Amino acid sequence: MGRRRKGEPVSGWICLDKPIDLGSTQAVGRVRRAFNAQKAGHAGTLDPLATGILPIALGEATKTVPFLMEADKAYSFTIQWGVETASFDREGAVTATSDVRPGLDAVAEALKAFVGEIDQIPPDFSAVRVDGQRAYDLAREGVELDLKSRRVVIRNARVAGANGPDQVDIEIECGKGTYVRAIVRDLAAALGARGHVSTLRRTRVGPFTEATATGLEVLEEMCHRGAALEVLLPVETALDDIPELAVTTEDAFRLTQGRSIVLLPRQVETLKARLSASRTVSARHGTRIVALCEMRAGRLNPTRVFNIS
Repeated sequence: MGRRRKGEPVSGWICLDKPIDLGSTQAVGRVRRAFNAQKAGHAGTLDPLATGILPIALGEATKTVPFLMEADKAYSFTIQWGVETASFDREGAVTATSDVRPGLDAVAEALKAFVGEIDQIPPDFSAVRVDGQRAYDLAREGVELDLKSRRVVIRNARVAGANGPDQVDIEIECGKGTYVRAIVRDLAAALGARGHVSTLRRTRVGPFTEATATGLEVLEEMCHRGAALEVLLPVETALDDIPELAVTTEDAFRLTQGRSIVLLPRQVETLKARLSASRTVSARHGTRIVALCEMRAGRLNPTRVFNIS
């Protein structure tokens, strides 16, 4: 007989507005303790120096984390001109300086080259693995790295304003794996300048936006007075792009047992029109998500089963 998990079987998503100077793992730990949840995880690391949207999964929602990792993200950030650092943020050691201060029109024009599918080399201070080790650990040890470029997608990028000639504010929407610090590094190089990220805020991760975000201290206070469920989002929040199918009580039971179910021809046609390349379908019984399934040859085969009371 397995050991009983400590904590409560809480399941759902928290759209956390992460404060500055707190790591993502620390943030997950505090949210988990606030809810006394058995299990927790996050979808997409946010640097301690960054603020903004950090989706945190509790309980059965952790099974949907991989789907949110694929989601588009949005950032707003400020470039500080004149100083380049080893990490391309304000925490790194200064590596170069310059008197060049690009104007807003020049920045806007240079940004055009960064929109679309581009090749991007991650910063040395990044979570990319090199021979089983994190690049940032090797960089801190002084190891010279030769990271390979990766294909990333930037949906759009625009100049949002400025606070004097030494700074420029930029907003972007991008696909997974995009590094803001690499954009700043390459943009500064294209403009013949030096710069680093002085502030960074993530404003969206897929369906998680600032409109539904809750600050950590507010969340902890709500949990303390028993109002935490007011900010707990459904498990399926991370599955907004995945088609749903209502199933019968009998079929729901079969899916929870790990067995496939046969679809009606009209169900197959309806789902085909909405399916992506992954062929993933969310099976629901009433208001409850039952399983994530793969549709093959007119059947739904469960790949992740949810145990939500």
